[in-house]
Amino acid sequence: MDIDFSAITEYQRYKLMASLIVPRPIALITTLSEDGVVNAAPFSMFNMLGEEPPIVMVSINRLQDGQLKHTAANIVRSGEFVVHLTDEAMAMQMHRCGERFPADVSELAAVGLTTAPSKRVKPPRIAEAPAAFECTLYELLETPSRQIFIGQVHWLHAREGLIDTELWRVRLQDYFPVARFGASFYTNTRERFSLEAATGTQDGPALSTAIDEI
Repeated sequence: MDIDFSAITEYQRYKLMASLIVPRPIALITTLSEDGVVNAAPFSMFNMLGEEPPIVMVSINRLQDGQLKHTAANIVRSGEFVVHLTDEAMAMQMHRCGERFPADVSELAAVGLTTAPSKRVKPPRIAEAPAAFECTLYELLETPSRQIFIGQVHWLHAREGLIDTELWRVRLQDYFPVARFGASFYTNTRERFSLEAATGTQDGPALSTAIDEI
């Protein structure tokens, strides 16, 4: 099958791309409204872009009436946000943060998550998250349907014991993030495998060994 993207609708392109380019990591982002309300919303068009400077990207679509979602409006105004990775333990709460709440209602309070103070930015981080990146807006790109926020990471907060600071590695045996799989489906990351043994590469130990060692 060959599909000419210029011959189908924007919605059809979105459904095909979002269902094929999977799994996608999920950014649960906290921002502050003008009135100081903590907003939290999940986005799966998200990833890291580089380490020098340390930057991440999140793409946020406009609403049907052209207005900005709360997260996007808050970032545009303040230039600050916190990106959290979601694991199995808080997956349901992350999902519920995607519900449509009024601007004066904090999603975190509604779903039972708690906050902890950030060090560099005003929006607080989520205490239950396994990892959180404090970000300031590095660059903003715009398309007819979306705003693409590139954030520079200033601080990382990680769950106690998750990172080995001698090797600067994450203890993968203790880290079980979830990812978006398309539509209303998510996937976990428990089925892990290494191709090193089959290919004979020397980039690092096989994952099964690496998990035991780090």
